[in-house]
Amino acid sequence: MKRIAVFCIPAHGHTNPMLPVLAELVRRGDQVRFYSFAEFREKIEATGAEYIACDRFLPELSAQEEQALKNVSTTEMSIQDIRITIAMTDFLQSEFDSFRPEVVYCDSACFWGKLAAWKFGVPLVVSTSTFAFNQMSSQYMKQSPQELAGLLLGLPRVQKEFKRLREYGYQAKSFLSMVASDNATDSVVYTSKRFQPFSECFSDHYAFVGPSLFTDRQPDKQTPRPLVYISLGTVINERPDFYAKCIEALRGADVDVIISCGKALDPAVLGELPENVQVFPYVDQLGVLAKTSVFITHCGMNSVSESLFMAAPAVLYPQTSEQQAVARRTEELGAGLRLTDDSAAGIRAAVTAILQNPSYAQAAAECSRDFRSCAGAAGAADFIEHAPNPSDGRDIVKELNRDVTAEQIVYNVLAVIIGIILFQFVSTKWLWVYIVAGVLLNAPIKRAFQKMYYKKLTGR
Repeated sequence: MKRIAVFCIPAHGHTNPMLPVLAELVRRGDQVRFYSFAEFREKIEATGAEYIACDRFLPELSAQEEQALKNVSTTEMSIQDIRITIAMTDFLQSEFDSFRPEVVYCDSACFWGKLAAWKFGVPLVVSTSTFAFNQMSSQYMKQSPQELAGLLLGLPRVQKEFKRLREYGYQAKSFLSMVASDNATDSVVYTSKRFQPFSECFSDHYAFVGPSLFTDRQPDKQTPRPLVYISLGTVINERPDFYAKCIEALRGADVDVIISCGKALDPAVLGELPENVQVFPYVDQLGVLAKTSVFITHCGMNSVSESLFMAAPAVLYPQTSEQQAVARRTEELGAGLRLTDDSAAGIRAAVTAILQNPSYAQAAAECSRDFRSCAGAAGAADFIEHAPNPSDGRDIVKELNRDVTAEQIVYNVLAVIIGIILFQFVSTKWLWVYIVAGVLLNAPIKRAFQKMYYKKLTGR
């Protein structure tokens, strides 16, 4: 029996995958304390874990800060995480002194759990509710110009807050070490190796256990006519305009439609519904997906995992960079179609394309078989109980960086030599063109080297 301290940010998409794992740990006799928030108390206590309330440490937010969090601002999330960590310092000291956890099981975005584990020298297992992201897999994330600008403009604010952590005895190496995956930290990832991009470059410190779900339900597509299910998750879901377009797109079609719109939106704003459309604040999503023929989704990791677990192909409508990554991987495996035109006509065309092409359903069924073959909550519990876990010592990312760095040095030296030779014969007024070209070519050349060496190191 082990004493396990569990930490997570106040978010359903991050908390939910941890719950089946907690239930399995408790079943085995482990003593589990989950430091969480009132909104999740009932779910946590249902697993048998001890719930410890942390709501008093949440800072009061201005309207601007609250809106930034609602828009999934990385800057604002990081700042609030740091402030919560500082507010919890004395409490965490007391808890670690009295409970004396032998393992910390902590969400990847939860700074206070990670920092406490490092501060008190307790083995850490990271709960990764999205893909595991490193320099290779992060290539799947396409950040919008607005997101990139937000990161750059917000970095000074984050760094200022980050420096305060050292005053409270926290010794994180850098802000990047707080958010990036690394090959030395035990991590549970709730997907399969097949679905994880660039899974070969993650060490044995990663357990790809598949979707973590409370269900043994099987897909059942024997419905009188196709079911189209629509949900934009639990965060960015106040989209009456989009739901209205979906309703218009599928009005009178030979399909049944269920929309889950969340508690923030009054279904009445959508007006009188066609006979084939139903709208609810919430549904039993796994139960609905088991019967779904097409799922229109925002591409949150949990939603897509549940969809493919139930062999439901998806119309992919990502809203954030992480969701872009999930959409891209789903599309690569043939189990979804990206929505490039979110007009009523575009939505109708995407749904029709999936219904009329059986390859989408076949690919989703293959993903379902793959997910169901993973170790699941039991495998995650084994991994947590045995932390820190051994590894064969190989770090492909480190090897990759070494090889690419050598090539980059050669590239830079050659660029300088060619520049010197070139400007013996060409006017120096064109020097700026050469420099700009060299800078612009640097990134794609580096990516080309990465791909070449990655293939060499992994055999793929």
